[in-house]
Amino acid sequence: MNDYLAERFYRPLGLATMGYNPSERFSKRRITPTENDQKWRKQIVQGSVHDMGAAMLGGVGGHAGLFSNANDLGVVMQMLLNGGTYGGRQYFQPATIQNFTAQQKNGSRRGLGFDKPEINPHWSNPASSKASPRTFGHTGFTGTCVWADPDHNLVFVFLSNRTYPQMNNNKLQSLKVRTRIQDVVYEAIDKRIK
Repeated sequence: MNDYLAERFYRPLGLATMGYNPSERFSKRRITPTENDQKWRKQIVQGSVHDMGAAMLGGVGGHAGLFSNANDLGVVMQMLLNGGTYGGRQYFQPATIQNFTAQQKNGSRRGLGFDKPEINPHWSNPASSKASPRTFGHTGFTGTCVWADPDHNLVFVFLSNRTYPQMNNNKLQSLKVRTRIQDVVYEAIDKRIK
């Protein structure tokens, strides 16, 4: 999967950092540590996937293990926002993007592989309450999140390392850091439009 994605998507998109097992491509100086895991691995996890299941798969999993910088994540999200096109090249058909980023079932906010803004006002929203219903994205276990809002032509990338030194740090969630920053971005857009 790693080789296929690198050949078909990462290289053609010009992504310099995106991929699995970054320690095979970069020095540790360029890779932020993920966790000081004293329970299972008995070491600082740096340059390998944090998720134990993906680690057992050699660091390459469909659900975890992808490393990237903010620029590369932004390019991927912009390509999806563009309906599958980037740099004059079509990577996915627009209907495929629409299908995977749409809400799939009544009562659930989830798309196929993407999260969506919360539809139940009593539950915590992973995206800004100002985000349009067509917004799609992902929040990773380590705290990193990416969101694309087609109605505002907006890509939001937030890189985080909430699991270092320990994975029980939940301040990003409890303080609503990511959604509050998104709110500020939407407020700035609203002020500019007015």
